[in-house]
Amino acid sequence: MGGFNISRGRYRVKVLNLYAGIGGNRKLWTDCDVTAVENEPIIAKFYKERYPKDIVIVADAHQYLLDHYKEFDFIWSSIPCQSHSGLRRTSVYKGQNKAIYPDMKLYEEIIFLQNFAPLDTKWVVENVKPYYDYLIPGKEIGRHIVWSNFTIPYAEIENDCIPIEHIKSSSEVYGVKLPKNFGIRKDQVLRNMVNPKLGLYIFNEALKRKQPKQLQIKMEL
Repeated sequence: MGGFNISRGRYRVKVLNLYAGIGGNRKLWTDCDVTAVENEPIIAKFYKERYPKDIVIVADAHQYLLDHYKEFDFIWSSIPCQSHSGLRRTSVYKGQNKAIYPDMKLYEEIIFLQNFAPLDTKWVVENVKPYYDYLIPGKEIGRHIVWSNFTIPYAEIENDCIPIEHIKSSSEVYGVKLPKNFGIRKDQVLRNMVNPKLGLYIFNEALKRKQPKQLQIKMEL
């Protein structure tokens, strides 16, 4: 678990960031030691350039969770959303993509963490709202749905990003613009980014940290 950092004189939260992508959710986290797991080497390299102090591991995040879930204070999992997204269903109807099975690793991880995560480990699984009825009840926040073992009050988080359907390879998203020679489909990588303000909001709720006033737009009573 996390520990007391002598150089800073404070407790350092040990965080596992699964399916890390280029780290949108992680951008505003502080006072933590992050292990990020990403299976695409090009994306992992870019993440490391953004967060050089993080440990970045190129591996299967699903398996890494199974092997290391006991080692962290906070676990964030953002399983790829393409097979669950309403955009996928719309594109199938339009003949732009073929129909695929929803990736059930999403629910495998929720059930696994619900039953086996240490009691003092906070965890959250994040995805977009699916095109089907939820198989396990979760919490809707904006275009996302989250499952967690701690209470996340509803909040309308400011989103200073262009609409997801308008994101192109050349777009700048949450202050990030990918290089021309990135090597893989850039628009998909950018669309997968979680709003950093949402990442911070959930992180603070997990650790019972005070929310910055500018972060909370509207809270549910």
